[in-house]
Amino acid sequence: MSKSRPPGHIYKGRLISLRLQEVILPNGFKVRLELITHPGAALVVPFLSRNRIVMLKQFRPAINSYLYELPAGTLNAKETPLECAKREILEETGYRADKFYLLGEIYPVPGYSSEKISIYKAEALKKASEVKGDADEILESHIFTKQKVKTIFKEGKLKDAKTISALALCGWL
Repeated sequence: MSKSRPPGHIYKGRLISLRLQEVILPNGFKVRLELITHPGAALVVPFLSRNRIVMLKQFRPAINSYLYELPAGTLNAKETPLECAKREILEETGYRADKFYLLGEIYPVPGYSSEKISIYKAEALKKASEVKGDADEILESHIFTKQKVKTIFKEGKLKDAKTISALALCGWL
């Protein structure tokens, strides 16, 4: 006997699920949507000082390229966004932070995904460990000044939307 999926569900993976859903829009138009359900994520802007942050250069297989990014990750089951932020900054940079401030929340691709990213500013950093990361993460930690961030942005080398949003919320772009 095979297990049946709930109506409209096409795929359920470890991280996301894909479903088809018919929706009636506020104007009365009926549409059939392909929607990705995502548990949410947290992103951290780690400040070493007023003018220096920790950024990552991370390989992203989906685009077969490296991107400059800020530390971020998907929420684990029953994990709050702040708990996720604290875990990710340590895993991806090796730093702990004494102070976290919620800067805002974004929906990176609301046309087809429920993913919401909570963005935090972290201050009072202390080196705690070597960068561990996950086995499927290829990343390098770098310290950037505000001017360096602006330069790589103007040169078109900063392409990660969640990172651009977070830096804008900090007044760095």
